[in-house]
Amino acid sequence: SVSAAFQEHLRCLGLRDFPCGIGSWNKSRFNARTSPRRGRLGLEADPAREEEAVPVDEESPDELMELLSDQHSPWALPPDCSPQDQHLREMAVLTPELVRGSNVFQVFKSLRIIGKGVEEVDEGLLQFQQLEELILSANQISRITSANLPRMLKVLELCYNAVADLQDLCTLPPPELQHLGLGYNRLCGPSQEKYLSADFWPNLVSLDLSYNNFVDLLGLVSQLSSLQKLRILVLQGNPLALIPTYRGFLVDSLPKLSILDDIHIGPDERHQFHSLSRQPELIRYEARVVVSVGEIKGVPDPSTLQQREVGSKAPVVTYSYCVTYEF
Repeated sequence: SVSAAFQEHLRCLGLRDFPCGIGSWNKSRFNARTSPRRGRLGLEADPAREEEAVPVDEESPDELMELLSDQHSPWALPPDCSPQDQHLREMAVLTPELVRGSNVFQVFKSLRIIGKGVEEVDEGLLQFQQLEELILSANQISRITSANLPRMLKVLELCYNAVADLQDLCTLPPPELQHLGLGYNRLCGPSQEKYLSADFWPNLVSLDLSYNNFVDLLGLVSQLSSLQKLRILVLQGNPLALIPTYRGFLVDSLPKLSILDDIHIGPDERHQFHSLSRQPELIRYEARVVVSVGEIKGVPDPSTLQQREVGSKAPVVTYSYCVTYEF
């Protein structure tokens, strides 16, 4: 589940271990009984006073922070770690009480769990009450229960999963969602097209449906046209993208669209395809594919066979081959 993957991620960050957390290396800074002037749990302490009062057997905040930032330190995070991970480690040094227990859920506005084998989006996500961005790409998610998603969510990225049905996601979708990433999944129409309308996503600005199995261009456009705030759309990799008039029809059908398949839509292109959406008869659901065979190995080459002698009555041996392509 997402919650299990998150807990494992926190364990790897070592937020309770030296130089983070509370221990023998900094316990006096967070002992309210011995230092009442520092405020509740030591979180309102004066850094200058604390620096002066650091016992000899403890480490100062500056020294602990240096252990996190020095690339030669054994406690430094790898260079490819996210800024959020670095921020959490710093908080665990300066104000460890803010990342202890359930408090840690209030810190996150963005959560990235990529390639961790996650199969379930569980209700534990509801603890992230401030979460605005959820990235769950490259996992094994097939269904998403919208009731388990934080209500403040604005970005939901589910690329490279196994999502084939949007019904559960659209039961109670986050009302403020602005980006929905569903590229490289198993969606196909027309059963799923009905879930891509403003009835479910009134504030959607960006939608990625690339590399699924949508084939009905007219049906999909009729749903997408209700998304009045949609500005970015990615549909490349779907069978419908092979239709000759695909791009022109979309550009003219969705006049508020700014970017289609990562290509900006300019005034000249809009003028070029003007009124194309009124001519659906031009849409032909077919595509021509040309395949060139460069080389075939493992079969006899007829040109190298010895020629028959003139007048010979020996049987003639012929060869024929069939090459099959499966789409």
